[in-house]
Amino acid sequence: MEKTKITNNVFIPMPVVLVGANVDGKANFMAVGWVSRVNLNPPMIAVGINKAHYTHHGILENKTFSVCVPDCSMVQKTDYCGVKSGKTVDKSKVFQVFYGETKTAPMAQECPLCMECNLVQTLDLPSNTLFLGEIVGAYADEKCLTSGKPDTKKIDPFLLSMPHNHYFSIGNDIAQAWNIGLEIKP
Repeated sequence: MEKTKITNNVFIPMPVVLVGANVDGKANFMAVGWVSRVNLNPPMIAVGINKAHYTHHGILENKTFSVCVPDCSMVQKTDYCGVKSGKTVDKSKVFQVFYGETKTAPMAQECPLCMECNLVQTLDLPSNTLFLGEIVGAYADEKCLTSGKPDTKKIDPFLLSMPHNHYFSIGNDIAQAWNIGLEIKP
């Protein structure tokens, strides 16, 4: 199939999460699409955050942050946390806040899955900072687990698609990872 070169080369569906950080002693959350697990043992996750964001300051201040996975029913509140800045509005009341081991990484009780992280490393990029965190605690709603493990379908996360800026729910299970490819015989 013929390929067409596109001018905006940032298209990639991104999972939407809420990143939590205490800023000047108050819980704050922001919507983030630039997030990925980056290491298995110890478990690590990375988030890319613009240097001008309020949450950026809180992560550097406390050396901790949380990554909370909202479900599709939370799209409006999640978007609100992305379009409003903690510099001008108090987002500490948007969710019921709880803390785990770190005591400084606020998590949203309403999210089916939350992870608290200790900051391990930062990578300074032109407009953003890539924060690398070690996951020191993970918390899930019992109803979102299957055999004790988080179940994507039950969590019901959503994706952000850029550059047209729309949220999408996740579709059907299509194959077993690290297995379906074994059916190909050279």
